[in-house]
Amino acid sequence: MKAFVFVQNFLTALIIPFLSIFVGLSSLPGIYLFLKTQNYLYGVEDVLILPQTWQEFTITGIGMGMGMMLWGITLVILSGLLGGLFRPRLEPGKYPLQSFVTIQWAWSMIFHRIALFFLPFLVPSFIGNFYYWLSGVKLGQGVQINSAHVNDAGSVTLGDRVVIGGNAIINAHLTERGELVMAPVVIGNDALIGMGSVIQPGCKIGNGAVVASRAVVPKWTTIPAGEVWAGIPAKCIRIADGSKPEIQSSDSSDMS
Repeated sequence: MKAFVFVQNFLTALIIPFLSIFVGLSSLPGIYLFLKTQNYLYGVEDVLILPQTWQEFTITGIGMGMGMMLWGITLVILSGLLGGLFRPRLEPGKYPLQSFVTIQWAWSMIFHRIALFFLPFLVPSFIGNFYYWLSGVKLGQGVQINSAHVNDAGSVTLGDRVVIGGNAIINAHLTERGELVMAPVVIGNDALIGMGSVIQPGCKIGNGAVVASRAVVPKWTTIPAGEVWAGIPAKCIRIADGSKPEIQSSDSSDMS
């Protein structure tokens, strides 16, 4: 596991400058058009820097690509730092929407929305995990977060080797009946949250449990260890021993 994490982080460190170069090179036509337009409007003597050769244009483009990548990473890290600093330390419960608590919560969520300008390009990676850690997520070892939509970071706990699928949404809040409802989400070791699934407030996902792709787990649901849940709303389709759960008939005695 440690060797895999090292290789993954090393490859991430390599892919960032590669993407910078790729973005920079793809910007060459735009840079060329922009600088030539400036030259036409103001003249050479009024332009501080005007590349004259394609080599100079290429270096300019790569520099701009690296600058853009550095801007994005810095934006995400600062957003995580400020989001974690200003996040509300709330006990589970209900709070009036028209209250200082709600304003504080909304303020912390603003930083997460700002991070979304660039965060989707950084997950999964150690930078994405670092952002979530700064924001307040309690991270176990070997966590793989493939989503930019782990919300309410300070109220989310991810155990060791948890995998969050692409575009999965984890919310530790909801609004109903004029109130902000806060309830932590806890996901146990080795659990898998499928692509595009939704985990609502107060859910507890047991060790080794699986939430299937696009499933919606209702608020305050507890999924026992090892079970597989799917559907909208999510229901158990396979219990820990690998068998399917029994389905009660509609004419059972307890339904009278």
